[in-house]
Amino acid sequence: MAPPLKLLASLILLLLCDAGLSAYEPQSNAALAANAHLSNDVGDDARLRGLSISQLEKHLVDIDSQLGRLATFSLRSGIGVIGYRSGWRGTPERHEWVEVKLDKEYSIDEVVLVPTLWRDSQKGFQSDGFPQEIRVLLGTADDPDGKVVAEYTLKDQIEPRIGPLVVFTEHRTASWVRIEATRLSTRAYDGKHIFQLAELLVFSGMENVALREKVVTSSNSNDRVGAWDEKFLVDGLTPYLMDSSEGDQSLAYVSRFGEQPILYVDLESRFSISEIHLHAVDQDDTVPQAYAGDLGVPNRLKIEGADDEDFSNSKMLLDYQRTNINDIGPTMIWRIPKTTCRFVRLSAAEPDVSVQDVSTGKRSRDKRIGFAEIELYSKGKNVALGKRAFADYQPNPGDRSLDALTDGRNLFGDILPIRTWLTELAKRHDLVHMRPVVVAELNRRYARQRVQLTWVTWLAVFLAVGIGATFLLDRIFRMRQLAELRVRFAADLHDELGADLHVIGLLSDLAQSAVNSPEKLESMHQRIRTMTQRSSDAVRYCTNMLEAKGLYGDLLDDMQRSTERIMADFEGELTVEDDDEILCKLKPRTRADLFLFYKESLVNISRHSNATHFSATLKAHANTICLTVCDDGSGLADTPINGLPSSLMRRAKLLRAKVNAEQPESGGTCISLKMKIRKWGFRK
Repeated sequence: MAPPLKLLASLILLLLCDAGLSAYEPQSNAALAANAHLSNDVGDDARLRGLSISQLEKHLVDIDSQLGRLATFSLRSGIGVIGYRSGWRGTPERHEWVEVKLDKEYSIDEVVLVPTLWRDSQKGFQSDGFPQEIRVLLGTADDPDGKVVAEYTLKDQIEPRIGPLVVFTEHRTASWVRIEATRLSTRAYDGKHIFQLAELLVFSGMENVALREKVVTSSNSNDRVGAWDEKFLVDGLTPYLMDSSEGDQSLAYVSRFGEQPILYVDLESRFSISEIHLHAVDQDDTVPQAYAGDLGVPNRLKIEGADDEDFSNSKMLLDYQRTNINDIGPTMIWRIPKTTCRFVRLSAAEPDVSVQDVSTGKRSRDKRIGFAEIELYSKGKNVALGKRAFADYQPNPGDRSLDALTDGRNLFGDILPIRTWLTELAKRHDLVHMRPVVVAELNRRYARQRVQLTWVTWLAVFLAVGIGATFLLDRIFRMRQLAELRVRFAADLHDELGADLHVIGLLSDLAQSAVNSPEKLESMHQRIRTMTQRSSDAVRYCTNMLEAKGLYGDLLDDMQRSTERIMADFEGELTVEDDDEILCKLKPRTRADLFLFYKESLVNISRHSNATHFSATLKAHANTICLTVCDDGSGLADTPINGLPSSLMRRAKLLRAKVNAEQPESGGTCISLKMKIRKWGFRK
C-alpha cells in the first residue's frame, strides 16, 4: 500500500507547486525594477506571467506606494486656451505635423506631449485627438531632415490617455523639434480625424526651451474666441493643476479689495534670472469657481530687477499686458533675457486704454494683486524659494501673509519643477494603467489557486480515506495471517509430528519382534533415532517449516521414504508421472504442504482403514498437480466432513487445492487432490 500513498503525496506536492503555494527562484532586483515601468501594451501579460504570486503582490504594493507619492491629476476648471488643433481629415492615415523652431541649438533631454482632454459621459476625462501613431524628430539648421528619436505605433497603445507622454531623447543636439502624427485618432464630438495637442514642452536640463518659440504646422485650425491656435502649443499652459500630493497646504497671498500694492522679493544675493513662474491664486477648490481665473493678476504687470532696494538702477525683466482672459492660467511662465539682480519688484501698471477685459466688455473693477507663488529661476533653480517677500504697505491683522509668495507651496501642497511634475504625471498614467493588468493577473492566479486548492483538498480527503483503509486492511490482513498461522501450526504439529510418532511406534513394535536378531534390532534402533531427530527438527521449526535445513528438499525421495516407513506392512507402491523441473520450481512451502498431505493420507490408511493393499499416484503437468491415494480398507463412512478427515481438509485448504474422496464398488477409499500450479500468472 505504500507506493500508492507516495504517489498521492507526490501529486499533491506537484499541484501545490503549480498553484504557486511553493516559492521558486525569485527574479533579480533589476528585473523587478524593469517590471515596475511596464507600459500597458500586449507584452505585459507575458512579462507578468514570469513573476510569482509573491512578486506580483509586491509589484502591486510598489505601484500603490508610488501612486501615493506621485503628483495627481487635478484638472483645471473655468475658461482658458486649449491648445493646437489641425484641420480635420477623412482618413486616419493622413499625416499631420507640428514643428517648434528653437532660438538656438540645445542639448535636448526630454520632449513632453500633453494631450487635450474631453469629458466622456461614460469614461470621464479622456484624451481627444491624440494620435494613435507618432514620430518624434530632432534636427539642426544643418540637418533639415532630422533624425527620428522615438516612434510609437498602434501596439504601444499611447491613447486614450489623460497623462502626458514623455519622450527621452538622450541629450541630442537640436535647433528644431518636429512631431509627426502618422495615424490620426478621431475627435470626440463629431468623429472626424484630427491632430490635437494641449502643450509641447522641450527640456534642456530643467528649462523648457520651446516656451513661446515659433511654431510651424502642416495645418492650423484657430477659432474666434481664442481657445485654439498653433501659438498656444508652446504657451506653457496645460490642462492640469499643480497638485504634488506632498507637503502642507498654503493659502495664496492676495491684497485687499481695491488695492494693488507693489510686491518685492529680496534674493539676498545677486543672481542671473532667466525664467519667471507666477502661480495664480487658487480658485479651483470651489465648484463653480467665483472668478474666471484672473483673480489677483493685473491687466498689465511689470516685473523689474535691481541691485539695491531703492531700485535706483532698475532693469525691466518683464512687461506683461494681457489682451484676453484666456491668457491666464494656473502657472504662467516666461523666459527672459538673463538679467543679474538681487531685488525683484512686481507692480500693477495702467494698461493701454484700448485694452478691455473681454469677459465684461470694460475694465475690471476688482483691482487686486496676488499670487500663490513667485518663482525666479537662475540656472534651472528657483532662487526665490524661502526668501523674504514684502510690500510697500504695512499689513493689517487678518491680511493674507506675504510669506506665501515664496514658501514653495500652493493650495495642494509642494510646488514641483515643471519637468519633475510632468514626469510624475506621466509615470502616474503608466502605473494607473498597469495596476488593473497586475490585479487581473493576480485574480487569475488566485482563481487557479482556488481550483488547485479544491483539488488538493479532495486529494487530501482521498488520502486520509486511503490511509484509514490501509490501516484497516492491514489489520484485517494481519488477523487473517495470524489465523492462518494458527491453522498451519496445528496442521504441522498434527501431520508432521503425529506421523513421525506413529512411525516411531511402528518401528518400536518391529524392534520388539526383532529382539533375538541383533542386526535387525540395531537397524530398527538406528531408524528410530533418525525419526526422533526428524521429529525434533519438526517441533523446532513447526512455526516456519521453511527454516528446517534439508526438510523436503527432494520431494520425491521424501515421499518414497515415508511410503516405505509408514506402509511397511502393506502391499502397494507410489507411482510418479512428473516433470522434475515442475516439482523443483514449486515453492518450499508448497512442497512441504504437498508432502504432509500425502504423509497424512498414508497415516490414516495405516491407522484406521484395516486395509492390506494401497496405491498412490503423483502426476505433475505444466499447470496442475494431481495426487491420488487409494486403499482396500473399510472406507470413510464415519468421517464427519464430506467423507474426508479434517486434517486432510485443513491441509488442502492451505494448498488452495481441491480434494475429494470416492469409495469404489470393490471397496476401500480413493482420495484425490488437484492443485493448480499457477494463479493469476504467478507460480505457487
